[in-house]
Amino acid sequence: MSEQEKVAGGPLGKAVGRAKQMAGAVLGRDELHREGRLQEVQADAQGEAAAKAAEAERREHEAEIESERAETQAERHEVELEAAEIEAEEEAERKRAEDEREAAKRAQVEKAAAERERLAGEERAASKRREAAEADREAADLERKADRAQEAAAGIDPKEQS
Repeated sequence: MSEQEKVAGGPLGKAVGRAKQMAGAVLGRDELHREGRLQEVQADAQGEAAAKAAEAERREHEAEIESERAETQAERHEVELEAAEIEAEEEAERKRAEDEREAAKRAQVEKAAAERERLAGEERAASKRREAAEADREAADLERKADRAQEAAAGIDPKEQS
């Protein structure tokens, strides 16, 4: 292609190409007509290439956006999993603390019941000791009464003294 054939593309190149074609046809110059036709085809090809390049760029941009969206979604999912894990750990800690409180309450109740049982046992033992002491006193009183009765009987019946 000659220097003359290297003219601007795009809409201006297409218009110049048509003008050359018409001028060549009117003037009967086939070379000018051919040059105009080539320039118009070249302008069309450049336009089509530019459109395809723009479409490719748009698709690439869409792909980047989709990739970023997928990455963001994956990060969000990861954060949600981490949050769920933290929540589960916190719930487990709350449950453990509640179980410990309940166990401490049960232990306290059981300890109080055991203390009451110990005190009741000590009271029963003290009561039995008092009963035993009372029984010992009554037995001693009965022995004294029996001794006095025997002495009194001995004073009444002289035969027993022999």
